[in-house]
Amino acid sequence: MSALRVAFAGTPEFAAVALKAIHAAGHAVPLVLTQPDRPAGRGMKLSPSPVKQLALELGVPVAQPRSLRLDGKFPEEAEAGRAALDGARPDVLVVAAYGLILPQWVLDLPRVGCLNIHGSLLPRWRGAAPIHRAIEAGDAVTGITIMQMDAGLDTGDMLLAEREAIAFDDTTGLLHDRLAALGARMIVRALADAGAGALRPVKQPEEGVTYAHKIAKSEAAIAWTLPADVIERRVRAFDPFPGATFQAAGETMKLWRAQVERLDVTGAPGTVIAVDGQQLVVACGDGALALLDVQRSGGKRGPVAQWLQAQPLQPGAVLG
Repeated sequence: MSALRVAFAGTPEFAAVALKAIHAAGHAVPLVLTQPDRPAGRGMKLSPSPVKQLALELGVPVAQPRSLRLDGKFPEEAEAGRAALDGARPDVLVVAAYGLILPQWVLDLPRVGCLNIHGSLLPRWRGAAPIHRAIEAGDAVTGITIMQMDAGLDTGDMLLAEREAIAFDDTTGLLHDRLAALGARMIVRALADAGAGALRPVKQPEEGVTYAHKIAKSEAAIAWTLPADVIERRVRAFDPFPGATFQAAGETMKLWRAQVERLDVTGAPGTVIAVDGQQLVVACGDGALALLDVQRSGGKRGPVAQWLQAQPLQPGAVLG
């Protein structure tokens, strides 16, 4: 394998897993681009991204421009980003969940171009939240696509693709970790191909395009008028962010685990139709949902039985 100079652009843990694998594979990493530090935690202190934390541990220089658009809102930061990339002299730029749009000058800069690690089997689920949306839609299979980036939104030629089954109880957190590991293995393979001059681009199919729009906090509120299986998938899709919420006894609760119940339902959506020691069963627009793990505001996740001991609910109660 011919080692490459690999600049890296990424922000969350999904990207950090790939950066660690690239470094371990023996490639020189002269520069990391990542999002600016953000407020986090109860104290809302500025915190570095997982990618920045790893880059600092590895001794890799880090740049954090708010934009790379030379004609955008932050032209001085974009110019500094360009100077950093020029100075790094990368053969290739690997991009994974970076969070900034790359303008054409970035795409054109590396000799091998820009390779993206995308968390779906393209062209399905182009966009910002492919893992969440695959679970929400009830897909049985997803995967990783290594793509040669172009100016479009996840429209570039495919270089490698591998499938990953979605289990019936997968959350976004669980599936994310498996796909992050898969993406890390695949980008190392793609870089080996690039070093050997063996990349084989394949055009994306024109059919089957879907878009994975960014998850909004407003999506967290459970609409009990939806079918029970749709709500159950959303609970898993929104774990760990933003969580699925409902109103009960004057407080906002988060629902972390639920199970579809095959019952004849007569109550209006949101009505509690059964309560026992282990679960709370709620009528939905179609079918019913057993609530299993919940979380009070300021509390920890736990079995619904613990909550019911402190806040008894009876059949006929209505959840918001």
